[in-house]
Amino acid sequence: MRWPDLPPLNSLLPFEATVRHASMTRAAQELHVTHGAVSRQIQSLEKALGTTLFERGTRSLRPTAQARHLAAAVRDALDQVDAAAREVSRRERGGPLALSCEPTLLMRWLIPRLPDLASQVPGLTVHLSAGGGPVSFERDPIDVALRRDDFPVPETVSRAPLFTERIGPVCSPELAARITAAASRSRAECFAGLTILHTSTRPGAWDDWRRITRTRVEGAAEQTFEHFYLALQAAVAGVGVAIGPYALVHDDLLRGQLVAPFGLVADGTGYHLLSPRPPEQDSRIALLLGWLRSQAAQL
Repeated sequence: MRWPDLPPLNSLLPFEATVRHASMTRAAQELHVTHGAVSRQIQSLEKALGTTLFERGTRSLRPTAQARHLAAAVRDALDQVDAAAREVSRRERGGPLALSCEPTLLMRWLIPRLPDLASQVPGLTVHLSAGGGPVSFERDPIDVALRRDDFPVPETVSRAPLFTERIGPVCSPELAARITAAASRSRAECFAGLTILHTSTRPGAWDDWRRITRTRVEGAAEQTFEHFYLALQAAVAGVGVAIGPYALVHDDLLRGQLVAPFGLVADGTGYHLLSPRPPEQDSRIALLLGWLRSQAAQL
């Protein structure tokens, strides 16, 4: 064996993370293992080295000078392995790119633009799946995810901004005419006699718009749909008034199927392309990101 003094290699990642965080709990969270698993690996490492690596207090864990020295060496070694792996994967990575996208954005914005993707980036094959909320690249069989930033994103995940979210009431041209006529008398009466459309997947959309615009909304009735795209389709059909995020209603506004009588306002969120590595480390992700940003610029 060329390295007779090497400690147990499977203990080095938990050890480095524990030194960096000064916490086994946070190290366990980063590595997606239990606190007990990290503790056992640290004990195994200390036994192999024949020394104590941490000063343990009642509610504190402080690495010794020897632990900090070893952790720095482990970190340097991991950086070198990571760099080498990146070079290898850059040469060998290929094939289709698995993209997870929020369902309504997928249906109403992304899929209609796929012919342009095939035209502009002919060498890129993208496999699409619908999904929303937090994503785990370690667990889920996907390469990238298109998400709104309404949940915490781990520091290890790369975030590439695409466009800001803008929202506002949308409805059929016929209902928009009624709203505009009522607004000339009193904005509080704009929604009188109309049905307010909600969605279970974003139940606070109307509350967000009320808060931002300080507008009172009192319709004749309310109706809730399971998904956003159902509420928007109901708005197109003249059932009532829905809150429309701009990307989701952009095409309908251009076609005149929907009208935004009050315009749209930024709600403080935005859409990002999430990936386990920076786009510049994977040419497929870089190509997809460039195309997505060209489409987002039209918004």
